[in-house]
Amino acid sequence: MQTNNIKQEAYRLLQKLPENATWDDLMYEIYVRQTIEAGIEDSEAGRTIDVGQVRAKFGLTK
Repeated sequence: MQTNNIKQEAYRLLQKLPENATWDDLMYEIYVRQTIEAGIEDSEAGRTIDVGQVRAKFGLTK
């Protein structure tokens, strides 16, 4: 899920930050956006793991 205009999306991220935002705040917003987009791409490509397998791997019960 790649956006067509990165500059517009970056500007949108900047606009939603408060006036006293830090560089760390901006970097966090970019990181979250990239992580979500990567997850959606993985899901669309079928690169997923069943929740049951994840629970078993970490020894979790339902």
